[in-house]
Parts: sequence; structure tokens; C-alpha cells
Amino acid sequence: MSAVRVLYLAGSGRSGSTLITTVLGQVPGFFAAGELRYLWRRGILENRQCGCGVPLADCPLWTRVRADLAGADPAGIADRLAGRLRMRGLPALLRRRRRGRRPVPAHTDDTHLARLYASIAEHALADRPGGVIVDSSKLPPYGALLGSLPGIDLYVLHVVRDPRATAYSWRRRRPLDGRADDRLMSRPPVWKAAVLWLVWNTATVRLWGRRPADGRYLRVRYEDFVADPAGTTARIVRFAGATADDLPFPAPGTARLAPTHSVAGNPSRHRTGLVPVVADTEWLTGLSTRAYAVVTGLTGLALSRFGYPLRRRTVTPPAATSRPEPAVPSSPATRQEG
Repeated sequence: MSAVRVLYLAGSGRSGSTLITTVLGQVPGFFAAGELRYLWRRGILENRQCGCGVPLADCPLWTRVRADLAGADPAGIADRLAGRLRMRGLPALLRRRRRGRRPVPAHTDDTHLARLYASIAEHALADRPGGVIVDSSKLPPYGALLGSLPGIDLYVLHVVRDPRATAYSWRRRRPLDGRADDRLMSRPPVWKAAVLWLVWNTATVRLWGRRPADGRYLRVRYEDFVADPAGTTARIVRFAGATADDLPFPAPGTARLAPTHSVAGNPSRHRTGLVPVVADTEWLTGLSTRAYAVVTGLTGLALSRFGYPLRRRTVTPPAATSRPEPAVPSSPATRQEG
């Protein structure tokens, strides 16, 4: 069996990965799997909604995949993954990588992880030999683990967003998995959001960004994606080794989204229909001066590396345009993010 091609979205949370994953899932030959590292607990144990709108246990696709994983221990795998991927283990992971060793030590669970991706390729991409699984798990240590598994052909898409925007986004109250969910997503303080942004983006560069010539690493800023969705998507598709001739953009700045089978992620993964893809600028005025200074101070050394200014820029009101309304009007276009 040929290796399974996995496009792994790495970086920090609230960087637009959910929207980018959903858009890629509309491209022929791409399967938007969502945050697969959460499959074991959120999908199998808690039976949360698939991106198609039904509980995971009722989704025909995931029913077939779960049958292939019958010998696995979901609770044990979920708990052990959390331990194997802790932030405090990152320095040791990077040292092992530098020395040419496996970044994440091998474990018997790895057989089930490899089987998961092979099963998805078999059942979701059967008619697309050489298709691509899009995994938006983001956590760099999990990406490093995937890259060492047999049968995985890993490509890393590093999605970066201005840390002031991500810190502001984390402060929003939103249901964990859509409007029907009475649980809320975590809301870390701005300093913690800034530290996580710095650690995970720096780790992503250390793991893959220093060898971009090998053709397995591509960095995309969310701001550039929303400025040119079609052009940026085409670039990503070509990076993953596919042909970018059937993209889901019926008009500039508008994506046509059909349901995916994503297993976890930002609740915006459930949006379908004609969805405006526009910049979220609310944070420019909504983030307090103190919070802006805290995030900028903690991430300042990395801001220039990723092309972000230190000073708060002025918001220019957009010109009036004629654009299709989103299919779910309760979610403002300016909050379409991952």
C-alpha cells in the first residue's frame, strides 16, 4: 500500500485553520478530517457531532473507520497522547529531532494511529488515489509524531495569524461545538494566549521551517489567505502535490462550502453554503491598549519574522460591495476564523 499523504496544519489556535481546512475539503482529492488528535476522546468516547451534522457514531464514513480501529483503546490512547505531547516535553523533543532520533518516542499506540490514517484514505479517498488528508490538529508535537509513523507522507502547512488577533479571538465566548452545545470553549487570558502562540509557532519553525527546501513545509499567513482566498488556496493545493483547477470560489471573496466530515475544531466547521471570506478586524479596536501591549511585548521578537508590525494599525472602513449573504446569518462574516 502506498503512503498516505497528510497535509498537517501546524501552529497555534484561532489562526484560521478551521476555515482553511474546510475550504480545502471542497477541493477534489482533499478530505477535511479536522483535528484528528481529538478523535479518540471527542469523537469516539464523547460522540460529538461530525462535520456532516450527525453524531460521529451515526456517520456512515466514521462507522467504517471505527470498525477498522476495533482493537484500539480510545480512552487509553487519548490519555497517553496528552501525556506524550505535553508542552514541558518540547525541549527534549527538539533535542531528539536535532540528533536524528524520533522526536516523540515510539509507543504501541502508534500502530492504531497509523491505521487511523490508512483507514481514512481507504474509505474517504478510495476514488482518489494519491488524495490528501487535511489534519488541522495544529499541535507541533503531534505533527512530529505523525511524521515518524510508517505509511505517512507528511506535508506541513504552517498557518500563522497576528497574535493580537488570536488573543482577542480566544476571549470571545462561543459554544464548544456549535450553538446546540451548552459547554464553552476555553478562554485563556491574553498573556497565556500570547505565550502559546509564541511557543507553538516557534516550535513549528524549529521542527520544519528551517528546511523549506525539502518541499514539505509551507507557511501561510491567515491575513494573506483572506486577502486572496483563491490564490492562496491554489498555492496550498499545489504544495500538496495536487492540481488547483477546481476551487470553491464562485466569486471573489466568497467560498461555497459543503458539509465535511471533520471530527473536531472550531464550531465554524459546521458553516455551509455561500460564506464570505473577509478579514476579521474587530480586534483592532476591540483589544484593549493594555492587552495589546502585553501580547506585543511577549511576542515582539517573533512579530517581524512573520511580517507583523509592532504598532496597532488604523482600520479603514471597507467600501460598499455587493456580496452574497452567508448561509448561516447568525455568524458574522468578520468572525469567520479557525
